[in-house]
Amino acid sequence: MKVVAFNGSARKDGNTAILIKYVLAELRNEGIETELVQLAGTKIHGCIACYKCGENKDKRCAVNDDIANECIRKMIEADGIILGSPTYFGDVSPEMKALVDRAGFVSRWNDFLFKRKVGAAIVAVRRAGAIHVFDTINHLFLNSQMIVPGSTYWNIGVGREKGEVEKDEEGIQIMKVLGQNMAWLLKNLPK
Repeated sequence: MKVVAFNGSARKDGNTAILIKYVLAELRNEGIETELVQLAGTKIHGCIACYKCGENKDKRCAVNDDIANECIRKMIEADGIILGSPTYFGDVSPEMKALVDRAGFVSRWNDFLFKRKVGAAIVAVRRAGAIHVFDTINHLFLNSQMIVPGSTYWNIGVGREKGEVEKDEEGIQIMKVLGQNMAWLLKNLPK
């Protein structure tokens, strides 16, 4: 079993990555292989609405000049997918939005490639707007027929400066429980 996580923050090892790593640690404790993909410093741009993924049906985006297809391949190969984003003006980062849109279209046009995979959204926030980010990511999961585990609250950690989420004890606990619930779900889904 494998879970791949994508950090959509422009800060490679900032608060979003810290939160993701708490979830990944719980998954590894349960014997589940994990991988963290950092979108910071990479090239990924938004969907151009060419609909070639619907014509080609080759499990790829027709745009090949960035990392989107590598990310989509990792999502297809994984049993679980974590998408993490900071909150930028009440929404996901541009990098995460590009991944959500392009992966979502490729999945949909190829008979729902992510169907019945386990998906979890993780959000870092300074103060407000996190619920919209959480919803945006979950829209991909739910519209892709994925299964979304819960935690003790929404999967949100509060902090602005790098490392500040470590002070959010409730947020850290939410991530740990999310990892435990995700592991349980992955282990109990029919193969």
